[in-house]
Amino acid sequence: MKYPWIDEYLLAKPAVTKDLQPEWNWIRYHIGGKMFAAILLDDDNRPFYINLKLEPVEGELMRQQYMDIIPGYYSNKQHWNSVLADGDIPDDLLKHWLDRSYELVLKGFSKKKQAEILNSAAAETDSKGE
Repeated sequence: MKYPWIDEYLLAKPAVTKDLQPEWNWIRYHIGGKMFAAILLDDDNRPFYINLKLEPVEGELMRQQYMDIIPGYYSNKQHWNSVLADGDIPDDLLKHWLDRSYELVLKGFSKKKQAEILNSAAAETDSKGE
């Protein structure tokens, strides 16, 4: 995969968890129990797509501009987008999209739930630092 930094980058965000969905062979990244990104693995466990959420208009525009981004693979094609894991998307642009995906999913929670999620992440960070 062209983006070896992705796991560390996503896990550095507050309150992010990850799991493997074995039936799909996807490594999923969540905030508050909701997925905001995934690395889709092939039969040999090699990444072939990175799924992320964008506003529908932004996703459509990005798909028109970049050949290496398609409507979400096995996902809601209006909101989800798949980036080729070995494509030519610049790292900074992919990081921007991953940040947007994280923000969109976080903002989908109520303000109270957002605060709970972020406060629990801060408390966990504080307890690890002691």
